[in-house]
Amino acid sequence: MFHTPRRTGVRRFAVVPVLASASALLLSSCGVIDSVSGSSSSASPKKGDDITVGLLLPDKDTARFEKFDYPLIKERVASLTHGKGKVRYANAGASVGKQSSQFADMIDAKVDVILVDAVDSKAIAPDVQKAKDAGIPVIAYDRLAQGPIDAYVSHDNELVGEVQGRAITDALGEKAASSKVVMMNGDPGDPNTARFKEGALSELKGRVNIVKSYDTDKWLPSVAKANMTKAIQSVGLGNIAAVYSANDGMAGAVIDALKSAGATKMPLVTGQDANLDAVQRIVAGEQTMTVYKSFLLEATNAAEMAVDKVKGKSLEFDALTQDSVDSPTQKAIPAMLVPVVALTKNNIKSTVIKDGVYTVKDICTAKYAADCAAIGLK
Repeated sequence: MFHTPRRTGVRRFAVVPVLASASALLLSSCGVIDSVSGSSSSASPKKGDDITVGLLLPDKDTARFEKFDYPLIKERVASLTHGKGKVRYANAGASVGKQSSQFADMIDAKVDVILVDAVDSKAIAPDVQKAKDAGIPVIAYDRLAQGPIDAYVSHDNELVGEVQGRAITDALGEKAASSKVVMMNGDPGDPNTARFKEGALSELKGRVNIVKSYDTDKWLPSVAKANMTKAIQSVGLGNIAAVYSANDGMAGAVIDALKSAGATKMPLVTGQDANLDAVQRIVAGEQTMTVYKSFLLEATNAAEMAVDKVKGKSLEFDALTQDSVDSPTQKAIPAMLVPVVALTKNNIKSTVIKDGVYTVKDICTAKYAADCAAIGLK
């Protein structure tokens, strides 16, 4: 069992064992449960239900963006606007230039608000400023964009790294101090990368022997695999006790590299995002854990914020934004930070299955049937 890391001086959500159930979220997204923010402001609406939300997502390698985030935001916007609101969507395919062009298209189309998950948080700042100049509010989604944004929706990303690091030290136990660990960090252009890394190092530094550390351009699994191959050649396959992988896409690439090098038993490997293939690797004993961040909560609340902003509600006082964060260009940004949980083979039922992200049938395909049976997943 992974324990909640203790932190001081920082106001954050704690790690919780079980997140809100899918049924509650679905009821909320269908309007059965009133939004908390629906009664949080007395501001006069600027616009009715006929609104357009621009949604810019960064890549297609991260499975959740296309499969969950976009559909959930689209559904929630529709439910909040009696079917009249729509989402104008574009995916940058990990290209900074393409995302900038897509941002300009959103401005030219005069969308009412833009939700952006930046490929590069610094590079997006001029585009955010152009939207501001055009009178279009911008909400940073999942990654904290620079520039004059109106609000931020994400997770406690430093805590994500802490959960990953703690998973390694807990599993290594008394052997931690003599164990060699490879760190596979995310894209340096993503501000979350530094926070994940900072959180992980708060648990790993001084407790394990970090022998190699790599940044991964654009979070590309191919880059992670190449770097892991280098680490194996340098450190030795049998000498690597654990690999801190910042997300699931890279975790899969790390495991592929280990298999290609001849590994029959995997070292500890972390991940993030609860991708289906990662959950299956956890069932099979190849990946140790992943960080489950409820994108259901993140996406639906981002949609609520976007609609609230267009309708004239002040996000500074919205019940959804009970936190605040600073970026290099802006202080005290209203923020909503969704809690996270360490997902292992012991709590698959109480997390992604309970929340309706996957079914047992999705996870326990023929290839994983025996592994599922072994852990009572049926």
